[in-house]
Amino acid sequence: MKQILQDLKSGDTKLVEVPCPRISSNHLCIRTCKSLISAGTERMLIDFGRAGYIEKARQQPDKVKQVIQKIQTDGLQPTIEAVRAKLEQPMALGYCNAGVVTDMGSDALRYGFKIGDRVVSNGPHAEMVCVPPNLCALIPDGVGNEDASFTVLGAIAMQGVRLAKPTMGECFVVTGLGLVGLLTVQLLRANGCRVLGIDFNSQKCALARSFGAETVDLSNGEDPLGRAEKISRGRGVDGVILAATTKSNEPVQQATVMCRKRGRIVLVGVTGLNLSRDIFFKKEISFQVSCSYGPGRYDPEYEENGNDYPVGYVRWTEQRNFEAVLDLMTEGKIDVSPLVSHRYRFEDAEKAYSLIAENKEAYIGIVLNYDPETGDSPDSGIETARKTIELKNRNKISFDGCKPTVGLIGAGDFTARVILPAMKKTEVRLKTIASSGGVSGTHLGNKFGFEESTTDSEIILSDPEINTVFITTRHNSHFRFVLEALNAGKHVFVEKPLCLSIGELDKICEAHKSCGSKVVLVGFNRRFAPHIRKMKSLISAVHEPKAMIMTVNAGMIPIDHWTHDPAVGGGRIIGEVCHFIDLLRFLAGSEIVSYEKMKLESGTRDTLSIQLGFADGSIGTVHYFSIGHKRFPKERLEIFCAGRILQMDNFRKLRGYGWPNFKKMNLFRQNKGHEEEVKQFIDSIKDGKSAPIPFEEIVETTKISLNLASD
Repeated sequence: MKQILQDLKSGDTKLVEVPCPRISSNHLCIRTCKSLISAGTERMLIDFGRAGYIEKARQQPDKVKQVIQKIQTDGLQPTIEAVRAKLEQPMALGYCNAGVVTDMGSDALRYGFKIGDRVVSNGPHAEMVCVPPNLCALIPDGVGNEDASFTVLGAIAMQGVRLAKPTMGECFVVTGLGLVGLLTVQLLRANGCRVLGIDFNSQKCALARSFGAETVDLSNGEDPLGRAEKISRGRGVDGVILAATTKSNEPVQQATVMCRKRGRIVLVGVTGLNLSRDIFFKKEISFQVSCSYGPGRYDPEYEENGNDYPVGYVRWTEQRNFEAVLDLMTEGKIDVSPLVSHRYRFEDAEKAYSLIAENKEAYIGIVLNYDPETGDSPDSGIETARKTIELKNRNKISFDGCKPTVGLIGAGDFTARVILPAMKKTEVRLKTIASSGGVSGTHLGNKFGFEESTTDSEIILSDPEINTVFITTRHNSHFRFVLEALNAGKHVFVEKPLCLSIGELDKICEAHKSCGSKVVLVGFNRRFAPHIRKMKSLISAVHEPKAMIMTVNAGMIPIDHWTHDPAVGGGRIIGEVCHFIDLLRFLAGSEIVSYEKMKLESGTRDTLSIQLGFADGSIGTVHYFSIGHKRFPKERLEIFCAGRILQMDNFRKLRGYGWPNFKKMNLFRQNKGHEEEVKQFIDSIKDGKSAPIPFEEIVETTKISLNLASD
């Protein structure tokens, strides 16, 4: 299928071929009929992409601080690579979609949708989209697909109006008469309010007047403050809704002057926010920022997991706002037909973005038509359902059953920055890359020379030519993919963790036993790092127990992050602390015979200490703290033995105290062992050697991590 993507590095917008997205169990698969370009938001993204690095930095000062902190802890080169990788990731554009349901996940049936329904969603500009049900709404029979494509923008406007709480007869100002502003004007008029619209564009002012508003055309030098004074009969307006997109502070400053005492200001767009406390204080003005389509936005429980808010407690969710907008369209209280200034065939979408980028002529609403005949046929575009595509930049290698032929499941940021560059340096055939949406997989597949991109992981697992599978997906999918890959007779590299429960671990052990010679490696990369190998060689000559301290300045992860979800991420002990248990196990070279955990009892789940006892008498402590400062090294390892000490900081500096012929080992850049880990895994397959980490040690570390997490 075809989809519109933007390159944030260059600002280029392209129509590209990607696989049809994989349908999740609780998603709807929708064939797009119409989509609306949100010109304001998408123009901002284009401008950001076209800006140079300095201007990008000015626009995102918070990100600059993060970059500086990363340089201080990880070094310059890794930080540059991370920033470049982030900017190279293609971004899917669009969020105003109208189409026909063609397929449904097994869990989506309970939401009341059925195949053949016309629906709106926040899906991107693509021929096929997969969207959770709470981000969809049925299109009434009286509303056409083109009008329905305005629903999401209508919901943004509606949420701003709801927060402003207008009552009949009140007077409101709408600053910025783009699509959201003009929809806001209509919603306020439908609420019985008098409305004053403000904009620099005469055409948009004329449209606002056609919807019943008075206007201030700033291009003609008209005075907004005087007009606001007049329309409010000298009392000050009841509220201002800011729908403009500008860096200037003037709109919000004007709004405070326009408002009456205890007036309301709601920010729907993007403006400067240099607020004057004095006038807010004297007038007791309320100020609120509106969050997109309404309650539920950015809540994974609502959006991804489909858990609705009870209507008795949250009357207007984002989905109910969609429905309310569609109802108003049915009743003729919202008229979007005058807002359409341009229509393009989807195949010509690049022309539409050229129009926006160059601002060659006036535009308001730009609609993309996916079926130039009728725009509504659910039977056209059968080819869009292909879940696997050949890549143009593929470096096809003839099949050799003795050499690794790789299938990669997962195409996230870590895979792009770490795993694939390491894999590219080995002699492997990169055949198939799988990702859920198809966009990231296709981008990385072209960049690194894969032969095909797919959204169907079964293609990899069932392909007889693929003998090696890399798994870098979310934690809850690892068990299934590992088990299926082993049962299919393939070698497996899986990013930690191996699985999320003892029951899953037992099944993997059974499968590994049955497949015999297949190599299984979990991404415990730190034992392959140069500093760790040096430490191992030094302490191996000391035949006495060691005392090891691993201090991890882990940092906080938001409580709603998927890592914390027991069913998805398993928590940070399973997801990350396992790294350090494995590292101390490797350095001790001895079985772990005892372990216990202590947690900071302050409601902070990510601050804990783990004490390990080894069969040779060595002891190890893992301090995993989330409450430290970012300037401190993220990982510090200290080993005490035989009157000597080794101290390693952040995989860049190693110091020795009391070691003959060794004082220090410094690296120009951080090296956590990923490249060597992948190399040894591939070499073990090519040369028929044993796995780089004995499977028994992987099982030992995994079992201990699972038990510690369950305490």
